[in-house]
Amino acid sequence: MPRSAMRVIDELSRIVFSGLQPLVIDEVAGDDEAIRLRTRTPEKPVPCPMCGAPSTRAHAFHERTVADVPVNTRPVLITFRVRRLVCLNQRCRRQTFREQLPGVLARYQRRTPRLAAQIGTVVRELAGRASARMLSALAMRVPKNTALRALMRLPLPRRSVPRVLGVDDFALRKGRRYATVLTDAATNARVDVLPDRSADTLEGWLRDRPGIQAVVRDGSVSSAEAVRRVLPDALQVGDRWHLWHGLSEAVRREVAAHSGCWAKAGPPRQTMTRKKSTIERWHKMHDLLRHGVGLLECSRRLVLSLNTVKRYARIPEPDRLRRAPQYRASLVDPYRHYLRRRREEDPAVPVQRLFGKIRRLGYEGSLHLLYKYINQGRAETERLTVSPRTFSELLLAKPARLTPDERQTVADLSAACPEMTRLADHIQGLTVQSQDLLDTDVAGLV
Repeated sequence: MPRSAMRVIDELSRIVFSGLQPLVIDEVAGDDEAIRLRTRTPEKPVPCPMCGAPSTRAHAFHERTVADVPVNTRPVLITFRVRRLVCLNQRCRRQTFREQLPGVLARYQRRTPRLAAQIGTVVRELAGRASARMLSALAMRVPKNTALRALMRLPLPRRSVPRVLGVDDFALRKGRRYATVLTDAATNARVDVLPDRSADTLEGWLRDRPGIQAVVRDGSVSSAEAVRRVLPDALQVGDRWHLWHGLSEAVRREVAAHSGCWAKAGPPRQTMTRKKSTIERWHKMHDLLRHGVGLLECSRRLVLSLNTVKRYARIPEPDRLRRAPQYRASLVDPYRHYLRRRREEDPAVPVQRLFGKIRRLGYEGSLHLLYKYINQGRAETERLTVSPRTFSELLLAKPARLTPDERQTVADLSAACPEMTRLADHIQGLTVQSQDLLDTDVAGLV
């Protein structure tokens, strides 16, 4: 073969296999399945990794086959012939050593570093099965488990210490194990995850990372204590979700406590006998408490469970024992207006006659369900009664998201109770005041 052709082939090999320049390519063979290369290391002196003395004396030769980046959608397999050299320094503790090829061949690996880098880029974005399918389309056949191992082998990026740190705990096993997630409150990027939610763990993490100026956290006492110890001058702020969650819980408790007042706009849930006995038990128990009788003794004298006695003791007024009716949707609801009109025209109309009328109108329920519906007083109401939970959700919802009927329901139930009227005004005022904070970047806190 002419020398000019040889030079062209060598130049082409250096271009196609530019990552293998430290090696000597002896042979290139290919078929439809793969491209195979036979290479060897150049005859150059290599320093001993122990003493640094150069050596060119070969003791043995070893061959390794690794995969390289594909060429023309065909995998590339490279067979390396690596020398084991003899250290010429007689005082060196290492007699022989194997030469290394940094950047070309990594220890204990079956892929070249550049192929491993390309696989790492794909698995970082897709992981698992998706990355295995993508790599197969790129002629880099990797099983999904191998792709996951490649992903776990990638070093974690070093994140800078945020100016505003978000701290929140979460359950690994609810009621048993908890962890703490740390985020950059300005970008919502995760910074780190701590193995527990103790103050000492968070304190140690904060001491190693100075520069935090504000902490956005939940209501955890341990988190507050850790921040106070390490960052006494840092601004501690309650995060939006926990503030709104705390408000929601307080509203639910207040709505349930005053349900006996605002529920007057709807049908009563309890009979007068049951309501009277409940109030009598409350008065008896509080009389015993005023005379110095303990909770356990009150439970024995009144033949009530200890939890019921504790609940009665926490309630300052007997009216707070009343609860709003919590009726589910019924098959009779579409015919409520017809039943109310007929009973207003003829209060003595038999229920069976009403049953026959609404059956012809399309009612598919039973006679027993109709009896129960009328006895509960639900046919006389102008609207369906809502539960305390539903009422609190309507109070906390944005007015723009409520339907006209829901807004009317909130207005009617709030007007029936002075406490609910004040509560609705407080919620509306808090929502208006906090809207500017919700639209403001958290980074503006510092």
